Amino acid sequence: MILLLAVSFLISDTEFAEPKPSIENPRQFVFPLTSDDEYEISHVLSSASNVIKFYGPEKCEVAIVCYSKGIKAVMKEANFFDKELQKRLKSLMTYDVEFIACGNTMRTYNIDKKALLDGVEVVTAGIVELIERQIGGWIYIRP
Repeated sequence: MILLLAVSFLISDTEFAEPKPSIENPRQFVFPLTSDDEYEISHVLSSASNVIKFYGPEKCEVAIVCYSKGIKAVMKEANFFDKELQKRLKSLMTYDVEFIACGNTMRTYNIDKKALLDGVEVVTAGIVELIERQIGGWIYIRP
């Protein structure tokens, strides 16, 4: 019994910084996705999902910026071995997670917008999108 009490004191809830997350003041997170490695893509998707589960979809905004080889994650014909990856990605879209593709990467790899999943936004430069989001107060997360 004493051990159980001692352990309960070691486990505590996360204390929110002010202002606390709310519908009017959501936490904003931006994740880069630069690898075509399925494990790394899965890790980013899981991290985004965990953030949404913790804060609640109404109290956070999440964007995933795909550039370099990470562009593969938002392509219709990605041919992943893990067939669940795109299902998970599309599921995150239903929670209003923004998936953003880098136009420079698309030009480099000769990728047409039609090759991207529906709902993916295209910006001129993915790296600049990350910079501007951070300047705008978004929290950069590199899992």
